[in-house]
Amino acid sequence: MRAGGAFDCDVLVIGGGPTGVTLAALLARRGVGVIVAEKEAAVFPLPRAAHIDHEGMRILQEAGAAGAVMATSRSADAYEFRNARGKVLMAFGGASGIGPGGWPVANMIHQPSVEAALRTALAGRAPGALRSEWEMLSFDEDADGVTARFATPGGEQTLRARYLVGADGARSPVRKACGITFEDLGFEEPWLVVDVLVDDPSRLPTANLQICDPARPTTCVLMGEGRHRWEFMILPGESPEAVAAPAHVDRLLAPWNVAGAVRIERTAVYTFRARIAEEWRKGRVLLAGDAAHQTPPFAGQGMCSGLRDAANLAWKLAAVCRGEAEGALLGTYQPERARHLRATIDMAVMMGRMVCTTSRLGAWMRDAKLGLARALGKLPDGPPAYPPLGDGAILRDSPGAGSYFPQFTGTGGERLDEALSDGFWLIYRSDCAAAQLAPFAAPIAAWLGAHEAQAVLVRPDRYVFGTGTAAELDKAWQRMMLSGA
Repeated sequence: MRAGGAFDCDVLVIGGGPTGVTLAALLARRGVGVIVAEKEAAVFPLPRAAHIDHEGMRILQEAGAAGAVMATSRSADAYEFRNARGKVLMAFGGASGIGPGGWPVANMIHQPSVEAALRTALAGRAPGALRSEWEMLSFDEDADGVTARFATPGGEQTLRARYLVGADGARSPVRKACGITFEDLGFEEPWLVVDVLVDDPSRLPTANLQICDPARPTTCVLMGEGRHRWEFMILPGESPEAVAAPAHVDRLLAPWNVAGAVRIERTAVYTFRARIAEEWRKGRVLLAGDAAHQTPPFAGQGMCSGLRDAANLAWKLAAVCRGEAEGALLGTYQPERARHLRATIDMAVMMGRMVCTTSRLGAWMRDAKLGLARALGKLPDGPPAYPPLGDGAILRDSPGAGSYFPQFTGTGGERLDEALSDGFWLIYRSDCAAAQLAPFAAPIAAWLGAHEAQAVLVRPDRYVFGTGTAAELDKAWQRMMLSGA
């Protein structure tokens, strides 16, 4: 359709990776018309991301893919940072414990399996929404919508939508077409990634490891069932081609004594970067996932960050497209997510600089500093908590506003999200006695008590809008939906 004509969908997503398909599945669940245009014919068959946290799993739960993803995921015993001599500098445990999202804290995954599960979930809710081998050529925005042109197996096609979301990766044609630049956060390191199929798991580590060896910083992590990964930093003066040569890869793996226990599935050179797009929205065009930000992998938050983008954006786009909110609500997307992303990237960069030290003196000083912190009991036992939302679609200054509302487990093992609706929740103290909430009465009452609140309003992405009386919250929510603030 041409500009000014009928819409083919409400939201057109460019990019059929995890972020784009999750966003589409969440929109379809809310009754929003969505089309995903993906230039490739099928899911990329080799693994890339290796980890999804408890909050990411909660988002996949809503998207309809969590069960299939968990069926092939694994949990590591711990996440350890070791020096060249094998001494543990810092360790995070509790990976298999249940996090606030209601799922295990850390889940090691096989990305192609995750993407297949998401595509199956989307097909069940919106048959035909995914258009494979559709490569975007250009798009034009007008006052009412966006019109995009595509090269497809059937010839050139045109689609018109109210909004367009670029979830099309780090090289994002959508971002480039908008003229949006990146803010460089000062981390750029080339690494060789070696993914293997495992024939004898008894010979592989059961913890995720960062080997902080100045001679060759190395990562060794579990992946989804039957797979493992090593990452080797490419040192100054080395060429990626030489490091990735099969004979050299064999030499890199030799100290791990895994010959005969694994088969190499692929090798690839990646440059780990830290950067955030200056703008995540221009008019009716928005960015999500790697198109909007890139983080080094040391905190395992790359895919998780894209899933959080999808969850934040889905309910807001749905509310605007259904006429429940003004377009100004979309202006809260970047302020909310960018603050969280900066904390995520800061943590990943901190871990990366700790691992990537190639100076022996620098490594000795790092080890001594961490040893002193350990002796004083000041080392963290887990990654630092992410900050709550400090701005955006929240009731500022009310206790708990912007925090993440847990997915409590009921007395019968049921999860809270499965018992309640997909939309926002306005939960009063007196509701805890209702049959629907009875299995969760104790933890909800404890949460309200800790915040000295009579009621809580939880947004559809499960962040707390605010606390107070039910009447105050309802009035503030309606005001926010109309004004976006």
